[in-house]
Amino acid sequence: MSRNSTPWHQCILMLLLALLLLDQPFAGAAEPPAFHVEVVGQGQPMILIPGLASSGETWSSTAQHFAPHYACHILTLAGFAGVPPISGPLLATAEAQLVDYIKAQHLQGAVLVGHSLGGLLALRLAADYPDLPGRLVIVDTLPALGAARDPRVSAAELSAAAEKVRVILQAQDAEAYAEDQRSAILGMVKKPADVERIVAWGLASDRTTVSNAMAEVIATDLRQDIAHIRVPTLVLGTWIAFRQYATRTQIKENFEAQYRKLPDVRITLADHARHFIMYDDLPWMLAQIDTFLPQ
Repeated sequence: MSRNSTPWHQCILMLLLALLLLDQPFAGAAEPPAFHVEVVGQGQPMILIPGLASSGETWSSTAQHFAPHYACHILTLAGFAGVPPISGPLLATAEAQLVDYIKAQHLQGAVLVGHSLGGLLALRLAADYPDLPGRLVIVDTLPALGAARDPRVSAAELSAAAEKVRVILQAQDAEAYAEDQRSAILGMVKKPADVERIVAWGLASDRTTVSNAMAEVIATDLRQDIAHIRVPTLVLGTWIAFRQYATRTQIKENFEAQYRKLPDVRITLADHARHFIMYDDLPWMLAQIDTFLPQ
């Protein structure tokens, strides 16, 4: 061996080090993103977020309506409707990544449209980052779902209720879980074809993600935080699915009480739709949004 040659074991060590350095960005399985995005249309930005265990397909007809004038960024959250799950808390992680997405794609001033859990995510982002959105459209969402029956409920009580729901959902066998999903959706939408579509999304969703996300929703209370929101907000609520328990006036008052601290809010209830307003009464929903958005 010449004086200038490198011992074979040193060469191997150098090669291994080089391989490790080259491979470092890809070491281990990369964490999936917190949402999948499909972009439809062109123009001003609009971000549409579906609800618990739902696909971005929830917004297909809505996006078709707005596509001539809006670039519709349609999300499906991780763990829902076949999108790979993530390990962290869904709402917090999705919010952080959505903020990054808005900045990276230059979507500041976008209209945020959220249904159910998606509406809660939109409210949370707008409260935490008041300068990012342009307007909010919240479809059948309350800032504190767990306080819908008792506005005086404490944070500890909300957390306890959330954990109870999470444990129940996780403990069910597959048949009971599927039956409960179908039973719940039957009260949220009218047409059988829509029931089947939404149930299929739920059964294609990761159960751990659904359980944890449902617990997050129940434990979340944004009634004070929404005071930080600076943009005009349209809230579209429903009531007919609950008419055996409360009147339209009582439900409207509940919405108004929960949104009391939001400075610029318009609240309207649908009279012919259940939770999935975009399926039960699409023309009414689109008319409300068209009137709300700048012309």
